[in-house]
Amino acid sequence: MNRRHVLELGLLGGTSALLGWKLLAAPVTHAEVAAYIRQMEIIRPLFTAKGAPQPGDWLAAHKESGQTFAQYRASDPNRPTKERTKIYLQPIGEGNEERNRVTGLLREFMQMIFGLEIVMMPAFSLEKFPAAAQRVNGFTHQRQLLSTHILNGVLKPNRPADAVAVLAITHEDLWPGDGWNFVFGQASLGDRVGVWSTARMGDPVKEATLFLRRVLQVAVHETGHMFGIKHCTAYECCMNGANHQGESDRTPLVFCAECDAKLWWACQLKPAPRAKDLAAFAEKHELKADAAQWRHIAEALQ
Repeated sequence: MNRRHVLELGLLGGTSALLGWKLLAAPVTHAEVAAYIRQMEIIRPLFTAKGAPQPGDWLAAHKESGQTFAQYRASDPNRPTKERTKIYLQPIGEGNEERNRVTGLLREFMQMIFGLEIVMMPAFSLEKFPAAAQRVNGFTHQRQLLSTHILNGVLKPNRPADAVAVLAITHEDLWPGDGWNFVFGQASLGDRVGVWSTARMGDPVKEATLFLRRVLQVAVHETGHMFGIKHCTAYECCMNGANHQGESDRTPLVFCAECDAKLWWACQLKPAPRAKDLAAFAEKHELKADAAQWRHIAEALQ
């Protein structure tokens, strides 16, 4: 069974500032919600309705109803407080120079997406993994790490008190338990921890742009779940589910209007400047289609 991620449902949230990091304690006002709704409706026409799933795609196997902006707010997702203000990235194992460069770009990108301070933790050594949390995949003959051990044995016990979420990134392949071949990522939402792997994302040198896009896309998708955002079934969106790498590559890096509004509200973001910054980042790193989409959003919101 090759699935992108497993989810244990829970509640999480996040917050932001454009200039320096701020602590959110005050609730979003009705006027601010109304402003987010107006901006959401302005950019809604820029997005394509979700197409019919192809054989083997996520929605061909999983019947999901999606989640509107109103439903998200009504779910009362956990949001940053005076105590929980940061997202932590926990590398698992050492990476080479190129993979470490991509991890640095990921940190920069996530700060733009979520508006939170992203803190890089020291790498966790693979020598600390027990034998029961490792195996050799019978098809690829490569080492795999047990994702549930990373969640429950590594991240949860060491989660900082000021963490909105702790997210592990590893270049080792993952599997979540008996009956599974591999998994791209996994999150335990109630415990505010998640993990994803770059092992199946291609060659970071020969496929540098594709590799970077895959890392960014999976990371922010998984973090979106950590903020209580469900899979998007309405539009072509970063929060679409994916059953395989081909489907994931078809998925936009950009959140649709409905899902982006959830982040605006949860993180108290400023949509227009954020879209402009994301367009510049994507353009700089040759993510041309995504850059164009963010640029159109920024222009519409101006």
